[in-house]
Amino acid sequence: MDSSSRSPDADLVLRVARGDREAFFQVYDLYASRVLALCRHILGESMAAEDATQEAFLRVWTRAGQYDPARGKVTTWLLTIARRISIDRLRSEARRPTPDAIDADSTWAELADPASVGDDARWQSLRLMLMDLPAEQRRVIRLAFYFGLSHSQIAEMLGMPLGTVKTRLRLGMRKLRQAWSGKPATTSDPDRRGVNQPGRNRKE
Repeated sequence: MDSSSRSPDADLVLRVARGDREAFFQVYDLYASRVLALCRHILGESMAAEDATQEAFLRVWTRAGQYDPARGKVTTWLLTIARRISIDRLRSEARRPTPDAIDADSTWAELADPASVGDDARWQSLRLMLMDLPAEQRRVIRLAFYFGLSHSQIAEMLGMPLGTVKTRLRLGMRKLRQAWSGKPATTSDPDRRGVNQPGRNRKE
């Protein structure tokens, strides 16, 4: 990617890769609150979230050379690092997310700047798309994405058949893709149809 087309924060990360401490502190100031919000959402504990945030920025300092502006935004790169660290901590401690953490919506607001028309605006629109899904689909998507649980782990945690989990994930992700692309839904959704459809007397 040509330097003239790179974003200012991408240039900061590239300076960090060259050992520029001032650039590192600027990256920290720009993104620490969002990284902490995501870690807190996944881990559910402030102290654990702070530790995970520190680890995430330590990786930024030591691995900034791995960042490629052509492959994505700094925001996406940082939040991916934070998510992986947080999920690894959950797994190493054999902990499961709490119901409050699964259903919390405040994290999305902390991840994005409402005034932004760039990458942050995409976070906001994704939040609105997710909130428009039926609660049943929203929960399984959050458990899979935020907390890294497998289909079988989600089924066990929510006390439902594995096939139901897979169906809700598939339907929810299809709707998110359709909403993101601006295309209307073309497939009927059992979570929306309710009890009046032939051959079905309960939600998936």
